[in-house]
Amino acid sequence: MGRRTSHQGARTGCSRQSRQARTRTLWRFPLLAAPLLATACAQLGFTDGGSPAGPPAPIGGVQAGNGAAPSSTKIGILLPLSGRNGGLGAGMLHGAQLALAGPGSPVLDTHDTAGPGGAAAAAQAAVQNGDGIILGPLTTTETAAAAPIASSANIPVLAFTSDLAQARPGVWVMGLTPEQQVRRLVFAAKAEGRSRMAALLPSNALGDALASGLRTACADAGLPPPTIVTHGESMDSINDSMRQLSDYGTRHGGIEQQVKDAKASTDPAEQAKANQLAAQPLPPPPFDALLLGDTGLQLQEVISTLGFYGVDPAHVRIMGPTLWGAFASKLKALSGAWYAGPDPSAQAGFAAQYQAKYGRAPALVAGYPYDAAALARNLAPTGYSADQLTRSSGFAGVDGVFALLPDGHVRRGLAIFQIQPGGGATVVQPAPRSLSPTGS
Repeated sequence: MGRRTSHQGARTGCSRQSRQARTRTLWRFPLLAAPLLATACAQLGFTDGGSPAGPPAPIGGVQAGNGAAPSSTKIGILLPLSGRNGGLGAGMLHGAQLALAGPGSPVLDTHDTAGPGGAAAAAQAAVQNGDGIILGPLTTTETAAAAPIASSANIPVLAFTSDLAQARPGVWVMGLTPEQQVRRLVFAAKAEGRSRMAALLPSNALGDALASGLRTACADAGLPPPTIVTHGESMDSINDSMRQLSDYGTRHGGIEQQVKDAKASTDPAEQAKANQLAAQPLPPPPFDALLLGDTGLQLQEVISTLGFYGVDPAHVRIMGPTLWGAFASKLKALSGAWYAGPDPSAQAGFAAQYQAKYGRAPALVAGYPYDAAALARNLAPTGYSADQLTRSSGFAGVDGVFALLPDGHVRRGLAIFQIQPGGGATVVQPAPRSLSPTGS
């Protein structure tokens, strides 16, 4: 019973006020926090050498498409270049400019989404200027305002948000999405023989996105539907949700009753048997891979329930979001856990090239506009038609290979990182060099 007392004491370890403050910080820009922190960890945290990479090009070379080339190959880019996000937008603009620095590149037509009229006015100006493709804007709100204007003019959009709600034919979500992360983890877990997926996720936007991604990935991988349980902010909610997900009552109930019966006996042998029964380990939970979605102090609360309810990493592969990379040094309690993210070896050349050009490390999400601009540069000779943009072999980018799908989603080749016993993470599965039709 000592375990229960200790576990209950942990419930007071995090106030609701601190959790709400943390949530506001992470989600100040809707569905932008994940790519910001993930890229900060993977792109800036690894500076191993390597020669500067050239602009990402279509894998296998450019092939003629069925669509006619646009009347203009001019590239429009929509970014916040003033106001509170002006510094971030400037760093992203540098990424696009770097990709178009070579001779013969199309003209880059720049528009400030923080100016009068916001993203909608910026998109309208890009249309009026005859841009053949639009890169950006940055956030989900800006994308929702700008994309319909571009689409009505038949101009493709490569937006930098990670909100899949904005994805549709002709509008691609270039940010690192929960869907991409979970897909990589599920296919990697399946490859090591795991087939029973489950998730304990916070009841918020990130949790919803991870849940959707897990269902889709399991279906695509030919696995049974996952078991998904969500929880609220309180420790009681986390505790009850983990108890439910792990089927603790069924797994422990039989043993618990035997212990009670033995303790009720006056026979010393039965008393000794009670102690032996109480010490024996629980049977494994009804899943062999578990996706978590929490960060910060709330993740600590989730971790405290794992051992209590017999979710042993020796039997269960723990998995989580790319956000974990931002504080992996503090996650030694999750030793062996996985998260997916951009492969640092693919980013080294871009980081060196950016540093040499601008005298500082790349902005946190500068790789997205670099890839988008380089893609547009390579497709300019044949035009920005849908069949060119969605070529199945994809493109090689600074965050690894990626492919634009007809529905506006983007498939990415990500690496698998594993939390180490002393904290920190190392790549245990490099990012793939090509994308298969099913996995990534």
